[in-house]
Amino acid sequence: MPKFSILIPVYNTEKQLKICLDSVLGQTYKNFEIIVVNDGSTDNSNKIIEEYLNTYKDKIKYYYKNNTGIADTRNYAINKAKGEYIIFIDSDDYIDKNLLEKLSVYTKDDIDMIKFKLTKVNKNLENLEKVDGPIFNKKTGEEAFNILFSTDVLMDSPCLYAVRKKYIEENNFKFTYGMEHEDFGLIPIMIVKAKTFISTDIYGYFYIQSDNSIMRNENHDKLLKKIDDSFKHYDNMLQKIKTYPIKKKTYENIRIFYTNSILMKIKQLNGDDRKKYIKEFKIRNMNRNIKIRNIKQFIKRIILTINVDLYLNMQK
Repeated sequence: MPKFSILIPVYNTEKQLKICLDSVLGQTYKNFEIIVVNDGSTDNSNKIIEEYLNTYKDKIKYYYKNNTGIADTRNYAINKAKGEYIIFIDSDDYIDKNLLEKLSVYTKDDIDMIKFKLTKVNKNLENLEKVDGPIFNKKTGEEAFNILFSTDVLMDSPCLYAVRKKYIEENNFKFTYGMEHEDFGLIPIMIVKAKTFISTDIYGYFYIQSDNSIMRNENHDKLLKKIDDSFKHYDNMLQKIKTYPIKKKTYENIRIFYTNSILMKIKQLNGDDRKKYIKEFKIRNMNRNIKIRNIKQFIKRIILTINVDLYLNMQK
């Protein structure tokens, strides 16, 4: 029975925090620990956590630190974890009571990364949408990435994986401190390098759609920072994968994934902001990342080469 470490970074989520903690404490599978790291919350999150500590000291390890952001908080939690497998949960979401039980079946072969699925719910916890994605048995990380990169819209969410801690430690994987979109910078690289990977049909994670959700709370300055950092993640990715013994197709596909993701962010901009990042796109010759494997990609490549702004305006 492998031990799971459930890592919960907390920052001002007093409204949903009890739902999150209760969902973990109510698991049918009992061999787990909860690592709660309070990233300098200014609401009542600390009080709520201390109430749980009084009852669940054997399950919850609690750490408080000054606010340094989600990336640093996740890295901090990883260092405190003692389980064989790590799972991240955002403190304003929750998991199915059977999630660990179902995942434990796949841990017997020391799989590096086990992917599961997400359901969107409203603030009353009523199901809104199941987010689908490919399902497959054991593959290499390369094989998995080449399936996921174009078919799974949540491929780079760390909350949808059980990751073997030894795999993280052996490769010194860390979320980049001080940068937005840290998931985008790390998870695709982790997938590519994994020796073994499974994508399951388990709908075990529930994302609560609310006004406070990180994915919904996107002001203009934060969007610009996210795009700035996305280009930096792209540059870092190019340096890292040069050292990986991956196939040409995988090398091409990871560049396609980053390129398309950055384009969709630039599409949200107008005027001088859009011009600025189109310039960054052109400086890197990112249009060349779109490989011509069919007529659709051929047309896409031509338009991107001639006029990036026109291409963005054509996208739905």
